[in-house]
Amino acid sequence: MSEAFGPEQQRIGNQQREEAITALNDHFAMARLDIGEYQERVNRASGAQSYVELAELFRDLPQPHPPFLAPPSVPFTAVPPPPPGYPPQPNQPYYPPPTGPQPQYAVPPPGMVPHSVGYDPGAPWGRDPYTGVPYSEKSKIAAGLLQLFLGNFGIGRFYMGDTGIAVAQLLTCGGCGIWSLIDGVLILINGGTDAEGRPLKG
Repeated sequence: MSEAFGPEQQRIGNQQREEAITALNDHFAMARLDIGEYQERVNRASGAQSYVELAELFRDLPQPHPPFLAPPSVPFTAVPPPPPGYPPQPNQPYYPPPTGPQPQYAVPPPGMVPHSVGYDPGAPWGRDPYTGVPYSEKSKIAAGLLQLFLGNFGIGRFYMGDTGIAVAQLLTCGGCGIWSLIDGVLILINGGTDAEGRPLKG
């Protein structure tokens, strides 16, 4: 006990005696000591002269002990072990957030969807793979169907921007329906161009 609580010759004062008696009162209240043991230990604490004499009074008792008999406190830098059943977690690398200017990406105008990965402002609907001419925003399917069902009035050609052909079909009732029918089938198969000469998109 002398090694655990200090040298045998280290003297104590009234404060240490009072702390020991207070701890013995707690043990007596919890029925760990009977009246005879309690009185005997209080008498020994009152007459103790060294730390080892007081330490002997608490050798067979659990906490509470007098504060001066407590073991040295754990340094605040010590990390407690993980609770049982939880594996230790590896240290996760820290990646700081990016700083400085970030790359900007072109955004197509609303309603326009580029046909390729790189957006081309001059050809929002893509380009013809053979000629490189940008596609029109008008659809050959829409133009062909308009020409098939409303070709007597030249509606499909009006939609494409071919005003001259549209007026001729309007005046001739689509060539009695034959011209507008053939024209609609050819537009659906081969497509056409709008008023600016751009091929209709598929």
